[in-house]
Amino acid sequence: MQHVMISVPMRRRYLNKMAYQPVLRLLVLLLSMAAALPAQNHARQSDKLRLGLYAAMPVRWDLDANWSTFERTVLAHAADRIDLIVTPECYLDGYVVEARDWEPQRFAGVAQDVETSPYVKRLRALAAQNKTYIVLGFTERLRGKIYDSAIMVDREGRTAGIYHKTHLQEQDLRFSPGDHLPVFDTEWGKTGVLICADRRWPEPARVARLKGARITLIPSYGMWHIDNEWWMRTRSWENGNFIAFAHPNVAFVTDPEGKVPAKLQTNVPGMLVYDVDLSRLRNTDIDDRRPELYEEIARPK
Repeated sequence: MQHVMISVPMRRRYLNKMAYQPVLRLLVLLLSMAAALPAQNHARQSDKLRLGLYAAMPVRWDLDANWSTFERTVLAHAADRIDLIVTPECYLDGYVVEARDWEPQRFAGVAQDVETSPYVKRLRALAAQNKTYIVLGFTERLRGKIYDSAIMVDREGRTAGIYHKTHLQEQDLRFSPGDHLPVFDTEWGKTGVLICADRRWPEPARVARLKGARITLIPSYGMWHIDNEWWMRTRSWENGNFIAFAHPNVAFVTDPEGKVPAKLQTNVPGMLVYDVDLSRLRNTDIDDRRPELYEEIARPK
C-alpha cells in the first residue's frame, strides 16, 4: 500500500484553509443579505435639497405648447443641478377643468394614461437626462375615471409616486376624488404632495407630516393672493416642516419657522431655485401633541 505523506508546511496550509471555511461562509452570507436590501437603505438620506419651482401660465388645451415651454425652461437651468422640479397644478393641459369651453369629450381627450402617454414618456426622459426628480401636474385617466394628478419621477425617470387630489369643490367636481394621502420615498427622505385646494384644510398637511414628510409639495392653479402665503406659512409653522408652493404666477417656499425664505412672482416662464436645509425641521410641537383629545377630528361627517 502506498502511503501519502503530508509535509509539515503543506499540513499547516491545509489546516488553515479548513479553519477559514466557516468565516468565508459567513462572509458570503452577509454579502448576499446586504445585496438583497433596498437601495435606499444603503445611503443616508440627504439634508440638502436644491429645489426648482416652475412658474408659467399654461395655454389651455395645448399640451404640446405647454410641454415645450416647460422642457425649454428645465434645460435652461441644467447648470443649476436641481434635485427636484415641481410644476403647477394640471400644468400639462392648462387646468382645462374650469375652461369656459369645457366639454366632457374634449376633457377626456386631454386626460393622460400614465402607461401610454407620450408626455409621461418625455417626462421620464427629461428627468433621466437631467438627473433630477420632477413632479408634473396633469389630468389623468385611470380605470375609467379622470383625476387631478401629480406624478413624481426620480432621477432615472422611474415613477416614485402618483397623487390624486382629494378635496374637490366647484368645477373640480368634474374630477374623481383621490382617497389616499401618501408620502413618497426620496433621497432626502419622505416627501408629501398635496394639490391646490387640499391646502385649505389643516388635516392633509398634518397627515403628511405625521407620515414623515420633511417637505410637502403643493402644485396649485387657483388662489395666489397674499392671504394664501400666510396660510402656507401657518401650515409650515404648525407642522415644523417645509412647504413648496408652485403656481403659474408665483412660486415660494415656507420654512419650519413660518417664514418665506424664497419667492418668485412672474408673468413669464421662470424657475425659483432654492437650497432647502432639511436639518432645520422642528419636531417639538409634533412630539407634544395630545392625539387622545382629537377624536372628533377623525369622525365621519
